[in-house]
Amino acid sequence: MTKEAQSKKSMCFWCNGRCRVLAKVQDNRLLGVEFESVPLSGTQELARFWVSPVQTCPRRAAAREIFHHPMRLSYPLKRVGERGEGRWERISWGQAMDEIAERLAQLRKEYGAETVATSRGTLRTTDEYRSRFMNLFGSPNMIGHSAICYGPRAVISKSVLGWFPYPFLSSKTKCIVLWGKHSSHSYLRMWEVLRRLKKQGDVKFICIDPRYTDSAEMSDLCLQLRPGTDSALAMGMINVIIQEGLYDKDFVANWCHGFSELKERAAEYPVEEVEAITWVPTDKIIQAARMCALTKPSAIIEGEGLEQLPNNGETLHARYILSAITGNIGTEGGELISGPHPNFINDREIEMEDALSAEQRQKQIGSDRFRLYAWPGNALIQKEQIRVWGKPSGCYAIDGQAHTPTAYRAMITGEPYAIKALITAASNPLIKSANTKLAYKALKSLDLHVVFDHWLTPTAAIADYVLPAACWLERPYIFNGANNSNILVGGERALPSRVDGEYDRRTDFEFWRELGVRLGQEKYWPWKTDEEVYDYRLAPLGYTFKEFMDNGGVHAVPIEYKNYERIGFGTPTGKVELASTILEKLDYDPLPKYIEPSESPISCPELAEKYPLILINGGRILPYYHSEHHQVDSFRRRRPDPVVQINPRTARELGIGEGDWVWIETPRGTTKLKCEYFEGIDPRVVHAEHGWWFSEEPEEEPWLHGCWTSNINVCTDDNPDSCNSMIGSWPLRTGLCKVYKCKQYK
Repeated sequence: MTKEAQSKKSMCFWCNGRCRVLAKVQDNRLLGVEFESVPLSGTQELARFWVSPVQTCPRRAAAREIFHHPMRLSYPLKRVGERGEGRWERISWGQAMDEIAERLAQLRKEYGAETVATSRGTLRTTDEYRSRFMNLFGSPNMIGHSAICYGPRAVISKSVLGWFPYPFLSSKTKCIVLWGKHSSHSYLRMWEVLRRLKKQGDVKFICIDPRYTDSAEMSDLCLQLRPGTDSALAMGMINVIIQEGLYDKDFVANWCHGFSELKERAAEYPVEEVEAITWVPTDKIIQAARMCALTKPSAIIEGEGLEQLPNNGETLHARYILSAITGNIGTEGGELISGPHPNFINDREIEMEDALSAEQRQKQIGSDRFRLYAWPGNALIQKEQIRVWGKPSGCYAIDGQAHTPTAYRAMITGEPYAIKALITAASNPLIKSANTKLAYKALKSLDLHVVFDHWLTPTAAIADYVLPAACWLERPYIFNGANNSNILVGGERALPSRVDGEYDRRTDFEFWRELGVRLGQEKYWPWKTDEEVYDYRLAPLGYTFKEFMDNGGVHAVPIEYKNYERIGFGTPTGKVELASTILEKLDYDPLPKYIEPSESPISCPELAEKYPLILINGGRILPYYHSEHHQVDSFRRRRPDPVVQINPRTARELGIGEGDWVWIETPRGTTKLKCEYFEGIDPRVVHAEHGWWFSEEPEEEPWLHGCWTSNINVCTDDNPDSCNSMIGSWPLRTGLCKVYKCKQYK
């Protein structure tokens, strides 16, 4: 008997927007996804930004196609034969978990718990449960790509400001700086807010980016700089603001630590010298500095364009200083520091960090070198946040990770010790990791590789077990801004994760719990379902999960502007640390500075003779999201080929026509993309799309679903010596390359 169609209040995870939507379901089938209008009170104004759906999202329009896609994983698979042969046998969840748990126990006994690592992806997962499992298991080695996406912003802001600030864009905002941010292709909800403010007519926009993007088109001022020189530009702007006395003198005097030291450091960046470094004309640098300081309130919105630089730590430090000395922290229309939700058991509290001993923490791969992003920095940051807010922000899976490139080397060499097993959860390292050849060698060196995902990706193709993960429609969720916000937004389970005869998937919680129970952790996993966990986490608020959703599924603490006047900042000095005492304790420079990229025309002039162009990549591409959705037919029809943007003058000099396939070559490798003439890029720079693989190509080696065909990470660098010294981020925006035509492709 056919059941009546129902509407479920869900939260979409097909990008990082976390839009609340209404999922229309009937008889375990998804009929479609519609927009939801969530009523909010006046005290929940900031929540509107998190809840409001995007009207034009292509992923929402393709919801049925994605959910019911024939390539979605449905049952556990076990490798038959050699890795990469494409031969699998279907097994039960019980068999899969029993065998994996037995092997993990053996490896822990033989090599120590630290021999097991896990890899995370693009927040499609609920990582607090992975952290809980790993801390109880005894391993500090969680790796992934947060060090080039969100993680750098998190650790630097918390070191300088004591919490992660959110741009509170409202009708009172008068200046917005879009720094390395291409929202029209990355964060659609933000893009709609920006366009609405542009129509308001009294908001000034500044775009800082090597490319002239949609953000530049809507801006009053565009600073098109040399890739990797953002910290020099920021320090030049800071110098102008200080020298001209444009800084907020009251805020600096009362709420900033280290201003005299900053003034001395900034004086090392006169605008004429900054112009020579950045390619940005002196008058534009001065104009941007004055606009930031005088047009208030203002907000800086940075993107991965800053996080994927080799000097990203220094750049972000200077970026937060700009907001602070102009008095735009904690203000309406500026950048809000909300603190945690006081009545929700957050990710940090679920992770059970204390279960991991001090001895095991010291074994974390890369923590001796990239200290800020690892356990040493994490401990210093959390101590001050707990003192001020009562609980810390973020989560171990995002801003307390081991160093991924060093972990790959440990898999291959056994130094500083052997990593023998990896659990890859909703992540695709063969496409997402820099230096793909080394990542491939590392994954092939493992004794055990388990993939828990929605799709049989190139990475899954060389695993030992591939397990089907439930997607956002098949699980409940509560989002609170990656644990940095005092807003709770919930989404309920719209469809079952198991349907007899069709599929049998598991949520993240179920996967890590079932594995943990088999490895002696049962008493620490008292809940049986995701809903039960959320009942526990919402108990201080006085709700069960069902009651929370029945009451709208949104709860926001009233906004308190300038809350620092009451409690101070969550830093050791209780102030904004222009000169960071946390960085100083970790033996880093407490002030930002410009560091020339290790591979650039300036630092490597001889190499630049062979590779004369600067290669940037990582720009977002609708309708894809990182390396996701490339198997969706409607998306491929919309964006069928991987593209490299080249200035027409450069392309013609190289004999390359619009639409020609070209080789991009660096010292690390070569891959091919399709040329797109683009006037909005400097003739000395090219931009290559990232995340490409081809589900239509064979799964077995050597193809691995097109892992090598157009994967720009074949060309990128992950040498630890080239990574940021504080965070360990690898450079994706400053390498050198040459481009030439593929004769056989047209």
